[in-house]
Amino acid sequence: MRNQNQPVVSEGYPFIALFAFLTLLFALLGGVFLTLPPLILTLFTIYFFRNPERVIPDGDDLVVAPADGKIIFVGDVEEPRYFQNRVTKVSIFMNVFNVHVNRVPCDGKVVEMYYQKGAFLNASLDKAADCNEQSGMLLETDKGRRILFVQIAGLVARRIVTYPVIGDLLQRGKRYGLIRFGSRVDIYFPQGSDVTVTLGEKTVAGETVLGTLP
Repeated sequence: MRNQNQPVVSEGYPFIALFAFLTLLFALLGGVFLTLPPLILTLFTIYFFRNPERVIPDGDDLVVAPADGKIIFVGDVEEPRYFQNRVTKVSIFMNVFNVHVNRVPCDGKVVEMYYQKGAFLNASLDKAADCNEQSGMLLETDKGRRILFVQIAGLVARRIVTYPVIGDLLQRGKRYGLIRFGSRVDIYFPQGSDVTVTLGEKTVAGETVLGTLP
């Protein structure tokens, strides 16, 4: 999959090139005040699309955070698409200053995927999980446990990127996609899982342990 060993993800290159070109153009024209805004945008875009390395924890059945951000929901909900039962959901909200590269929460095989067009409401709202544009992936472990994680576009986000396809074998902590400019990831744990994180906790993708599968 893409972007496994590079400091800036390739999806950011067109934006960086555009703002860098504008910076150079205004610099050649000699306008200091005109040059400053595109320079700031260039630097921020590089920062936004950064792709840092992470130390992935070892341990059987561990589930790590798929996103950097803040936990805005932990609780039991109905999941009608795949589980058709009550499961535990953890929602992580990413603001524009968080790393937006998403990571695989646990080892497993991609058995189902879906994409839903939708609105671009503030991703921190409850109804964003139903109404917003989103991309979901159902992963099955070698023990037969299934876990669902969903990338949800936000108020400013306009592009969800997901690399794997059905049948791919994924490893915990590996990069699997990103969402541009503010968004959210929901993780649905099967019944019997031990979720150990709490509301308001900050997460680091690939490193923060959310809990363990049954």
